[in-house]
Amino acid sequence: MPTVRPATAADLPGVRAVAARFGNLWPSRPDHLDRELETGRLWVGERGGLVVGFGGTTARGALTHLADLFVLPEHQSSGVGQALLARLLPAGAPRITFASSDPRAIALYTRLGLLPRCPLLYLRGVPGALPPPPAPARPATAAAVADLDAQAAGGARPADLAWYAALPGVTAHRARDGYAFARALPDAVLIGPAGGATAPDCAAAVLAALAAHRELPSARLTVFGPNPLLPLLLGHGFTITDVDLCAASVADPLPYDRYLPHPDLG
Repeated sequence: MPTVRPATAADLPGVRAVAARFGNLWPSRPDHLDRELETGRLWVGERGGLVVGFGGTTARGALTHLADLFVLPEHQSSGVGQALLARLLPAGAPRITFASSDPRAIALYTRLGLLPRCPLLYLRGVPGALPPPPAPARPATAAAVADLDAQAAGGARPADLAWYAALPGVTAHRARDGYAFARALPDAVLIGPAGGATAPDCAAAVLAALAAHRELPSARLTVFGPNPLLPLLLGHGFTITDVDLCAASVADPLPYDRYLPHPDLG
């Protein structure tokens, strides 16, 4: 039987080796794995004393977001993933994750009560190809947008927002009654989390954040299928690079039409 336990700092090399097998490492540290370890929400699965899988969650109020669940291919279907999920996901509380299109993953989450709810599309495009935003970007702080984020993201997480805003290259923007975080990387801007009081407010903030980084050659963001931003972005040359499936234990854990998640922070 696999052993699962809370991760320690000494486990991070093994965790990162597993994450690297799936291309799930940030370009620099600190990263989401450091944050999950810091909050005590990172667990590892072991076999023979070696880390063969790990899982991590973040919290937004009462909503638990399963941010990571990775098991080495040679140890999949061995009970490691199921044992990690049993420890990471609280019974009876609302839960959400972004599942891969692997049928085994969808079946596993469904058995645990996280039903397929909505497609989540990963987009890439050129920010300079978009039309001018309907409202200009205004600089903001993580604290200033925390209430808007709580309404759009399914629950409050001021400490996580403050942690992310303190990372190099991260800025928060306001436009109308919406907000968007942007992280400028050497070759791209990563948008999210972002949201708004209404779908047009969310769109205005996202477009304003993209316009603020139009000098970068590329932009990456994740958009739920019902979000009206999707056809606009696709109509201006953005392409779909990957598709996940939002799975949740409740029907509407968050408003899909006015929230854009960060791919790792939810």
